[in-house]
Amino acid sequence: MERKIQMINHVTGSISAVDTHITIVTAEFNSVISESLTHGAIDAFLFHGGIEENLSVIRVPGAFEIPGTVQRVLKFQNPDAVVTLGAVIRGGTPHFDFVAGESAQGIAELSRQFDVPVVFGILTTDNFEQALERAGTKSSNKGWEVMESALKMISVYRQLTPTH
Repeated sequence: MERKIQMINHVTGSISAVDTHITIVTAEFNSVISESLTHGAIDAFLFHGGIEENLSVIRVPGAFEIPGTVQRVLKFQNPDAVVTLGAVIRGGTPHFDFVAGESAQGIAELSRQFDVPVVFGILTTDNFEQALERAGTKSSNKGWEVMESALKMISVYRQLTPTH
């Protein structure tokens, strides 16, 4: 016997950049990778109906500076979502662990504190080649994927906001 499951409160995100304002905070460190991710995110935003005037890009020195910048964006601006982009590539010292961990923890904390999606798009790879591969063409560009995640999350947040 086949059972039908009725979805009473079904919430799923849709991908549309129409009438959305998004801020991208991207790290300048490992700039070849970061710029490719940023271009992928911008391309996805425009592809899904966004307009350039509704997109802001803020560049900071490195991934460690992203959470503090995102916090200021969320306090003083009014984006529908914030996309974080960068690349932390493992080296021969523990520096990688500190930067990657603190960036991830800071971004996760902000995503819980504010009623705005904050989407994590900082690559953490063992080497430059892995980072380059993940920041490649649109089909495998994590910047594109992270922007689509941000657009879906805007849709989900809007569905979960009570209307009065």
